[in-house]
Amino acid sequence: MKKIFKLKNILISLSVIFIIIQFIRPSKNLGEAFGPNDITQSVAVPEDVKNILVASCYDCHSNHTNHMWYENIQPIGWWIGDHISEGKHHLNFSEFNTYKDKRKSHKFEEIGETVTAKEMPMSSYTLIHGNAKLSDEQIKLVLSWAATGQEKFKQEGDKD
Repeated sequence: MKKIFKLKNILISLSVIFIIIQFIRPSKNLGEAFGPNDITQSVAVPEDVKNILVASCYDCHSNHTNHMWYENIQPIGWWIGDHISEGKHHLNFSEFNTYKDKRKSHKFEEIGETVTAKEMPMSSYTLIHGNAKLSDEQIKLVLSWAATGQEKFKQEGDKD
């Protein structure tokens, strides 16, 4: 009887904690994705590449995320919020125009490397967002575009 009482108390305590944490929410990433500092203001982005970036990258690498319903459930929301913060820390397409040319060139190099290695988009993201998974053709498009951007900003950085 004591074991059942302890188990019941543990379950009640966990339920109360779960309910309480629902009120502790991370801030939403709802800024402007295509503002004056967006990558599209720095370099030409063909429409097909832009569509790929929006579908596969912008949720974590821009100032605007298309939030899903399950992000309102904690601790899932905290985990996703952390991914978004981390992603924006490494590369923020919405703030790309504020980077120096040398950094822009390096970011394009990193885009090529992570897409080639299939590290991006992350498998945890494509598991739920199937349309974000890159086909071989899409990878080639992004690589070509990234190489062009890398070269452009490498040359402009060399002028400084």
